[in-house]
Amino acid sequence: MTEQRPTDRPTEDRKLLRPAPYADTTFLDSDAWRALRIMGEFVDGFDALARLGPAVSIFGSARLPLDNPWSQAAESLAGELARRGITVITGGGPGVMAAANKGASEAGGVSVGLGIELPHEQDINPYCTLALNFRYFFARKTMFVKYAQGFVIFPGGFGTFDELFESLTLAQTGKIDHFPIILFGREYWEGLIDWLHAQVASGGMISPTDFELIRCTDDTDEVVGWLLDSFAAAEAARQRVERDPNPEAVEDKQEKAAQRTPKPE
Repeated sequence: MTEQRPTDRPTEDRKLLRPAPYADTTFLDSDAWRALRIMGEFVDGFDALARLGPAVSIFGSARLPLDNPWSQAAESLAGELARRGITVITGGGPGVMAAANKGASEAGGVSVGLGIELPHEQDINPYCTLALNFRYFFARKTMFVKYAQGFVIFPGGFGTFDELFESLTLAQTGKIDHFPIILFGREYWEGLIDWLHAQVASGGMISPTDFELIRCTDDTDEVVGWLLDSFAAAEAARQRVERDPNPEAVEDKQEKAAQRTPKPE
């Protein structure tokens, strides 16, 4: 009887255990492998950030020096937030981001930097007490929104605008609530706000009430007050839900019970 030998047709196990696996690394560039890396970024981010507690994301230009007045304001604001037990999250880069991380860390707070892989290498700034690097912008942006209860946006460029308009879109469409979006630096932002009024709102592209989603100031104390008020409102809403997970259903039951109760003659 002839002994059966493995055929030349490779099975999945044989492909997995083939000799010299380093000879073919094309699978690393496949969409299937990329999907696993994306999943890994989400898992790593969720695992690292889940226990942060109250947090605020601060955005702004990577190109401003630390002694710029806007950078100094970001440092001061982050310090105030950290002293109140609020985590500060930034993109982990230089400029305004480094200033905010510096203010938070020097005040003894949690100072988070969420870096991004870019063609021009950019290291996480040295003021982060917790740092994560991302390959994908969309995974990184999810972390900014998921683990912060508000955005403070200092003057910046395209990346800063991206974060601003994504947060406005999420708030406008009801994807996030109890989420203050604060623009710091009136001189820088008022031209954009005027344009939104004159061109976008007047053309019916957004509603006049959409401007209620934005606040603008030059006062760090005002920023802290707005954020604390928002946190308090969100906590009150959370406690109401815990006491009564479905208030509408309770009201409906009460109304139906009242309808069934016989009225006195």
